[in-house]
Amino acid sequence: MTAEATDLAAKTCEPCRGGIPPMDREMAETYLVQVPGWSLGSDPDHLVRTFKFGDFAAAQDFAVRVGGVCEAEGHHADINYGWGYCTVKFWTHKIRGLHENDFVMAAKVNGLADTPYMPALASEGDVSPTARKG
Repeated sequence: MTAEATDLAAKTCEPCRGGIPPMDREMAETYLVQVPGWSLGSDPDHLVRTFKFGDFAAAQDFAVRVGGVCEAEGHHADINYGWGYCTVKFWTHKIRGLHENDFVMAAKVNGLADTPYMPALASEGDVSPTARKG
């Protein structure tokens, strides 16, 4: 994990009560480099990452751990999992877009992964930390 990502992971989420504009796409892209493996989606702008696992139980365990971090921080993700995968999606509902809190949570979720992130080229196209051929 980079120093910037470690800094993000060490932060706590600040309550967002709405009434502020969401982060613009340009700013989101500057934060994105601090959370390897995540990508930006749109409508509304959000962060998303799919983690790969060897079976259903490992994916379910990861989803539960992500849920625990979300509950502790008071900033909740959309979590979708099934056999061998867990997709995590963050955005700040009250502002219908991205806030620094979403990147804080992405960094915290990256910290839950069992192995470090490896870029797509090195993992033969899959950006998840457990997809490498070994």
